[in-house]
Amino acid sequence: MVAPASPPPSDSPEHRSSVDNLPTRFGSGWTSGVLSIVLGIVGLGAVICFHFPNLLTMPELREKYPVEIIRAVLHIELVAAFLLAMLSLVLRERKVLGLTGGGLVLIAALLGGSRVVIDDQIKDKGFFLGLDWFLLNLIYTCAIFIPLERLFARLPDQPIFRRGFVTDFTYFLISTLAVQLTTYLTIQPATVLFQWAVSPRVHAFVQNLPWVVQFLIIMLSVDLIQYWVHRVMHTVPWLWKFHAVHHSTDAMDWLAGSRLHLVEQVFTRTSSLIPAVVLGFHHVPVIAYLIFISFHATFIHANVRIGWGPLDWLFVSPRFHHWHHAIEREAIDKNFAVHFPVLDLLFGTYYLPGKSWPTGFGIHDKVPSGWLRQFFYPFLPQRKSVQENTPTVEVHE
Repeated sequence: MVAPASPPPSDSPEHRSSVDNLPTRFGSGWTSGVLSIVLGIVGLGAVICFHFPNLLTMPELREKYPVEIIRAVLHIELVAAFLLAMLSLVLRERKVLGLTGGGLVLIAALLGGSRVVIDDQIKDKGFFLGLDWFLLNLIYTCAIFIPLERLFARLPDQPIFRRGFVTDFTYFLISTLAVQLTTYLTIQPATVLFQWAVSPRVHAFVQNLPWVVQFLIIMLSVDLIQYWVHRVMHTVPWLWKFHAVHHSTDAMDWLAGSRLHLVEQVFTRTSSLIPAVVLGFHHVPVIAYLIFISFHATFIHANVRIGWGPLDWLFVSPRFHHWHHAIEREAIDKNFAVHFPVLDLLFGTYYLPGKSWPTGFGIHDKVPSGWLRQFFYPFLPQRKSVQENTPTVEVHE
């Protein structure tokens, strides 16, 4: 169920952009400027992918791209980005958004735009960075979650470009660019370490089950493993230092879930692959689950006032997971489940008080700000460091 968003305090000042300190209301040129930048990034990235397909695109996706359709869409997108940039320049007193969006379009045009010639001889194998995967993820997440957060915002005053946005966007960028590395680091250990548990008979039996049944088994088996992996990371001090990076954000939105240390990514994803290796699911429900989990993991971190009401105990909602990140003492080390809160009920870690929401997010550990410093943080002895500067947002229930 969706509860109505709490209105902002009547005495609160008009919200202003952290970029140019101007209003973000509709008609101010902020929306058109931001859209021009997003479309400019996507367009420029696509042009660069055309220049270096072997280095910057995933082989599995590359062979499926309808190139001529992509060129047509790219042309329309660059024109739209340019027009939006011009609109922002006209409407906005300070021109940084429009100039940035227009500049991205200009660079893309100078590099050939939608007519760029593909010079590289396409190869099926070799090292690559998933720039195309990053662009697809950016389009998908922005198109779904930014409007969702505007329509059902739990904290209407929380800006899109909050402090800490750059750090989390860097995680989002690096995790998608390094898709080849993270895939190798997760699949290889799971396959090698659990090859002894593989049974052809079990694989055959499981693959003959209906795909819907296989999908549900994947959800339950992964959640059962992830529950204990997650709980161990909260319990073992040296593992907690990696997981503390994820909890260091004190603002929840669609991008907050991207803040995951590389070691945690490998550790959790490897454990999540164990059911697939041992049980041998058909590739269709596996792919369906991967698509589902990419949406759900983003959704439960989003700045949305959404819960399931009386069914909150049945399936993980944003409210359930927000309490996992809460600053309230009674919520610490609670709500470890990824999909089914009933696991927390069974193992004594369920916490979902009434209809309330947390008053804030974050941890007491002094995790430094910035992707690079956070990457080295778990490997260094405890020391004084800079806390993330995201301001605390007052909650009005």
